[in-house]
Amino acid sequence: MRLSDEEISAALASDLSKWSLDGDFIRRQLVFADFKEAWGFMNEVALSAESMNHHPNWENVYNRVDIRLSTHDVNGLTQLDLDLAKQIEACVARRNHAG
Repeated sequence: MRLSDEEISAALASDLSKWSLDGDFIRRQLVFADFKEAWGFMNEVALSAESMNHHPNWENVYNRVDIRLSTHDVNGLTQLDLDLAKQIEACVARRNHAG
């Protein structure tokens, strides 16, 4: 089920404060020390995403990773997007990345 604007705002104001609303997506940009660190992060996220059967739209250019989440079936955001964003934040924390 698609989340309401209020539910999205509440999530972005609390657990996902480093994410921003970008149309029908939530977005997070990260900069790492180098390509190897960025790629390692993406590998870790990929395993979480696959286990949830929910996959990010993302782009990697050298040390930068730009992540966008949305649920295409509903053309908007669902709880699954928030759950994956929280998993991504856990990956960031495990890597001691300031974000």
